[in-house]
Amino acid sequence: MSMSTLVFIVLAALLVFWAVGAYNRLVRLKNTIANAFGQIDVQLKRRYDLIPNLVEAARKYLQHEQSTLEAVITARNQARSASDRVASRPGKADAVLALAAAEQTLDSSLGRLFALAEAYPDLKADQTIRELSEELTSTENKVGFARQAYNDAVLDYNNAQGQFPALLIARLFGFAPSAMLRATESAAERQAVRVQL
Repeated sequence: MSMSTLVFIVLAALLVFWAVGAYNRLVRLKNTIANAFGQIDVQLKRRYDLIPNLVEAARKYLQHEQSTLEAVITARNQARSASDRVASRPGKADAVLALAAAEQTLDSSLGRLFALAEAYPDLKADQTIRELSEELTSTENKVGFARQAYNDAVLDYNNAQGQFPALLIARLFGFAPSAMLRATESAAERQAVRVQL
């Protein structure tokens, strides 16, 4: 065996080991994204479970405001459906963007409900409403922390799959960039939902 053949075999082996390592790192980072979204999903499901209870408790005070209550439930159902789609395909940009849009709609409808509740002293004084609002506020905080962890995982993955030479493995095996969960751009939409009653 000649020296050039030996060098070629060693270089080929190193290239294979590097490619396997790069592929495995991308898989690990993609799994980290799925895990991070799983943490968001747990909190979102809790949030989605609290909202119908809140609407039902408010219904007796807001009987003539049915359209607002129905808008909250519709937005909740759409957000839950979008969350389920992301859970089945974590990191897919189109699903994450659809979830972000659905969550914005839900936040907006909840904001209208809480703004409306300010006008009803009996509703503000209701113990069930106050407890549900506190739980919803706590859950919103947990969602915020989970979103940050998700975005950190997406950043690590996107950096790894976008850097040369790992970019070659990423393109070869179809590792596409993932989307981050972003805040909205308008000042009105950037304001947090007030849930204090």
